[in-house]
This record gives sequence, C-alpha cells and structure tokens, in this order.
Amino acid sequence: MPRQVVVTGCSRGIGRALVAEFQKRDVEVAGCARQGSLLAEMGGDPHFRAVDVCDEEGMKQWAGDLRRSGFTPDLVIANAGLLNVRAPLWEVSAAEFSSVIDVNVKGVHLTICAFVPGMLESGRGVLVALSSGWGRSTSPEVAPYCASKYAVEGLIGSLAQELPAELAAVALSPGVVHTEMLSRAFGSADAALAVEPEEWAQSAVDFLLDLGPADSGKSLSFQR
Repeated sequence: MPRQVVVTGCSRGIGRALVAEFQKRDVEVAGCARQGSLLAEMGGDPHFRAVDVCDEEGMKQWAGDLRRSGFTPDLVIANAGLLNVRAPLWEVSAAEFSSVIDVNVKGVHLTICAFVPGMLESGRGVLVALSSGWGRSTSPEVAPYCASKYAVEGLIGSLAQELPAELAAVALSPGVVHTEMLSRAFGSADAALAVEPEEWAQSAVDFLLDLGPADSGKSLSFQR
C-alpha cells in the first residue's frame, strides 16, 4: 500500500529536509507551516498549506481537506517546534513562555486531534512527535523548551496507552542537527558543527518508515 506522510513545521530545518527526502523516494507527503510563502515550491494546496499548528479549526480543516482529496496519512510527524531565547527562567517573559508551550505542546495535541481520528478509521498509522534530549534531561536557560519537550514525552506515553494495538505513538529525539533553533541555542559557529538536516533526513526517513505498532509508547532517538 502506498505510504502517505504528514510533516508539520515543514518550511525549514528538519521538516523541510524530511519533505524533500520523502519526495525523492516518491512517498506522497503533505505539510504545513506558518510561512506560507516558503511552501509554494513543495506542492499545491491542500497537500501544502499555511496552517499554524496552534490553530485548532485550521488543522482540522486541513486534515479534512486532505482526506477528501484521497490522502489519509499512515505516518504523521509532529515536527513544528519553537525554542525560547536563552535566558534564566525568571527573565523569560510570560508571552515567550506561552509561545513555546503553545507550539511545542498544544501544537502536538492539535495535530493528534486533526489526524488520529482518520488513523483510527483506517485502522493503521504511526504518530511521531519530535522530542529532544532536552525532553529527557535539562540545561540552564532553556527551561521553557525543556518543560515543553518533557510534556511531549508524557503526551505520547499516554496516547500510546489509549490507541488500539494496530496504531502507534512514538516520541523521537533527532539528536543534534544544524537548524536555526540550534544556532539560537549555541551560536552559529558551534551549531555549524552539527549534522545538516538534509544529511540527517537521508537516513531518518528509512527509520521513520520502519516504525510500527511494536514501537508504540517508546521514547526513541535517531542521530546520524
């Protein structure tokens, strides 16, 4: 059966690299991002749409439009994420803290709400939420991000217990990848030492496509 894959936050970094790699392998892929202008070269609507993962109605509408077009994903990758500007926790504004939680936690929830019902109906599918080493350990000045990724681990663990045996939910740490977020965290020079997203995706796509019910509830890592 042909594979159909959704990637959120697909306009840059890991998400963009995954879309490109899936497309190279003739896997039908759909994606969303807030930066609609960056999606045009990937494909047309509804496969690629400017949708904020924090927009409940927008996400449900997109999933519905995809389903009506014959696209029912068997792999959904909740990749969209946001890192706070590094600072002691007491100096992080309420607005910035909320933005991180909204994208990294609520965005995963709304992605689940949009696509898991279709997976339940079709009786198959894997939901992968991008976690982090900072969802399993902590560092100074990234407390909001750590909190959000710990929450992702909890969400996915509970979701896996709720799903029927033929479906799966997995939390995946991608390791250290040279993205804009990594540059914000460590500076451009240090971030440039990490693996490039395109190189990471070349092997990660095989890993992702191999995930199945036996992996449900696991906290996995993949580093190129």
